[in-house]
Amino acid sequence: MKYYLHDTNSFNDEKITELFIAFGYEGLGLFYTILEKLAQQEKPMKTSVLKSQLKVGKKLEKCWSFMESIELISSNNGETFNKQLINFSGKYVIKREKNKERISEWRKNQELTKNVTCYESVCNNPKVNKSKVKESKQITYNKVVDEILISLKDLFDEKYLTSDKTKVMFDKLLKKYSKDEILKATFWARNDDFWKPNFCSPLKLEKKNKEDVLYIDVFLEKAGSYKMPTTEPTKSALPYEGFNPLSIDLSKLKPLR
Repeated sequence: MKYYLHDTNSFNDEKITELFIAFGYEGLGLFYTILEKLAQQEKPMKTSVLKSQLKVGKKLEKCWSFMESIELISSNNGETFNKQLINFSGKYVIKREKNKERISEWRKNQELTKNVTCYESVCNNPKVNKSKVKESKQITYNKVVDEILISLKDLFDEKYLTSDKTKVMFDKLLKKYSKDEILKATFWARNDDFWKPNFCSPLKLEKKNKEDVLYIDVFLEKAGSYKMPTTEPTKSALPYEGFNPLSIDLSKLKPLR
């Protein structure tokens, strides 16, 4: 224990008064030194060890026996203890453990508050890239977007077509443009000699040029009556169409060996 209770009026205690009358300040000094030693251990001490540490000689031995007789200290099985100190020790330990729990709980709350404050400061900071902040919101978009992405799979790098930004952009464009208009503008630009190397990402469709015109509008105007290439396979003539097996001259065929 770091401390033990010591009443400010303990000198008026009947037992303390008896000790003082019999042995004076020397007796009081020995008694309170014993209490300090026992408090440090928080449990009874071997009487022989305690006497050795306090260098109890013949004169103090009589004082020791006197304190035992008036029950200022007690002995049992070769150990010395103080009943009031033992009672206080139990309460002290309980209080100490409760304080540890309070401190631990306080630290947890402080850490939680720190984390929440840190997260809020990041989210509310306009200089922070919000894309780097984890969010649980799931992006929803028009199902037609998937059809557009499939149609453009051979025109752009896969990383652009799988990007959430691209999906959100097409979803936004579909509120103003039809699927055919979006595909027409995109296919024309990707097949134009000038725009092909300058149109590597579909995100350019929603950007504006120097005249503050959306590129999708620029492409649509330039595309005019442009027809997109079809991806359906052309029907070819059957390999045996118009073939007459009776027209073969069998005399010219060589026999199999």
